[in-house]
Amino acid sequence: MFEGVLPAIITPFKRNPSMSLDLPGLEKNIGFLLSCGIHGIVPCGSTGESATLTFEEHEKVIDVTVNKVNGKIPVLAGTGSNNTAEAVRLTKAAKDIGADGVLVISPYYNKPNRAGLIKHYHKLADLDIPVIVYNVPGRTGQNLEPDLIAELAQHPNIWGVKEASGNIGQISRIIEETQDDDFIVISGDDNITLPIMALGGSGVISVAANVDPKRMVEMYDALLLGDYQKALVLNFALSPLFRSMFIDTNPIPVKKAVELMGMAAGPVRLPLSELDAQKTSALKSVLATIPKTAVKKASSAKKAAKPAGKAAPKKAAVPKKAAAKKTVARRIR
Repeated sequence: MFEGVLPAIITPFKRNPSMSLDLPGLEKNIGFLLSCGIHGIVPCGSTGESATLTFEEHEKVIDVTVNKVNGKIPVLAGTGSNNTAEAVRLTKAAKDIGADGVLVISPYYNKPNRAGLIKHYHKLADLDIPVIVYNVPGRTGQNLEPDLIAELAQHPNIWGVKEASGNIGQISRIIEETQDDDFIVISGDDNITLPIMALGGSGVISVAANVDPKRMVEMYDALLLGDYQKALVLNFALSPLFRSMFIDTNPIPVKKAVELMGMAAGPVRLPLSELDAQKTSALKSVLATIPKTAVKKASSAKKAAKPAGKAAPKKAAVPKKAAAKKTVARRIR
């Protein structure tokens, strides 16, 4: 289910004193991404500034995303926290709203031991919703080792891991250790999507896909079909964009890029601060290399979207992990 290109979407804010949510803008952005053939969507991750959202805002962003998507693609909602009780509250809310699964960053700052990590993830998985573990040691200060991931994979509701350690050897080991468990290993870094998929990974939770979803989908499709030459060409063409997304702390550059493309973005909330003029100029140079069709499509999506409407129809129960076999790795090996 959680395979392919899944943009980790920004949360647009209005340029007013409270920086309130721009929900019509959020809908428009999602409409643009849907029109480009994305395979899933991730609201309320670090790219969505989840750290500065209130509980109510967090739930509203998930709700608008679920309703706009309307069952077309899976919604993987960020519900992580370094407080297990808060993560439980957010995960229950995401499930009630209709998200297809949750993305859960490992607890940051308090650095739990192995037993604590396992209990934390089991507490969430026991809520009977698919859980994707998120390993990003650069933000959490703690790396989730392959043997721990393999142990977590034994829980029927822990479906996979978003791997953003940047360690290809570690990621290869995780894929090796979990290959018989119908376990999803998905890239958390656009830059290394190609090697991760070549090893049997399932796709990417992508920052760059907010800006150039069409070519990200094309690269994924090429990898899925085993056309590595085409995938390499696309990867190198996209590499300047990948790098530009991290010329400052994520999501500062991607928010500015989305705004420059004429879509809803608005400011970042403190303690993040706006991209400076020099970096904005560098970002503009990269955006100028993106095919005009993508930018034109983004602008037209801004004009075409409608305000939030009726709730999405009730979804059928999400199947257990064993019934939702992972196919991507098997196709490209």
